[in-house]
Amino acid sequence: MRHFQRIAASIDPGPFLDEIAAVDGAWNAATGRQEKVKVQREALAIPLRGLRKSAIGERQRRDVHESRWTTGSQRYPVACAFLRAIAHQRDALLSRAKIVCLPAGRRVYPHVDRGDYYLVRDRYHLVLRSTLGSWLRAEDEEVRMQEGELWWFDNKQVHEAHNDGDQDRIHMIFDLLPRARAVAVLGRAA
Repeated sequence: MRHFQRIAASIDPGPFLDEIAAVDGAWNAATGRQEKVKVQREALAIPLRGLRKSAIGERQRRDVHESRWTTGSQRYPVACAFLRAIAHQRDALLSRAKIVCLPAGRRVYPHVDRGDYYLVRDRYHLVLRSTLGSWLRAEDEEVRMQEGELWWFDNKQVHEAHNDGDQDRIHMIFDLLPRARAVAVLGRAA
């Protein structure tokens, strides 16, 4: 496969799901994704890391490289520790990250992640809950990611997702900037 690679399997989703369940109204705290991003309108999100608004200046949001932990991220220490560990393991800088829920029967519509930010980063999905396996398509390839699997996929291709299961599908989605690109992208070593 050209657009997908399974990185790991058998990651226990239980601690992540327990952490989400322990936060009242976790899915209702940030609604910007479904309100502002048309192709994401059916998905719910818990932002863990987001772009630095102060760095936008004259740039489009999709061209802002600087990111930060969100104020709500402190409620998810297991997820944050995982993100730090995987970035270290892959010799990369952690960029934007979120936990995403795609309710049963809902979809993420076909799109390409465009902009300077996405061009230089790698996108990952950690599957936390999926009854039938999470269907995802990138270009002409399709996969069914299983619970506990971590996948890289090429979000620079046309991609889409559909939850054809009968329960919410929950993924942690995050981007990594390979450390070797840091100077060229950020103007400094990290």
